Amino acid sequence: MKKDIHPKYFPKAKIKCACGKEFTFGSTKPKIQVELCSACHPFYTGKTNLIDTAGRIERFRARKEKASTKPIRKKTEKKAQRKAKAEKKK
Repeated sequence: MKKDIHPKYFPKAKIKCACGKEFTFGSTKPKIQVELCSACHPFYTGKTNLIDTAGRIERFRARKEKASTKPIRKKTEKKAQRKAKAEKKK
């Protein structure tokens, strides 16, 4: 059998959740960062909570606001604009 083909095993690996809870168990990585765990997941806790990872809600709201300020054009206007742009390239 081949030697040294298995990854190093860390019997006391630290797993840290976004809620702040830490767990220790064996893994092939010494530290692991997770977003949800049994202490904060709605299925286990029975509570509904909102976890905003990386500002997703703010980005969505900004996109929605930008789209609502943009004037709505008719299909014929869009077609004419594309045609003019294509002729301009020639």
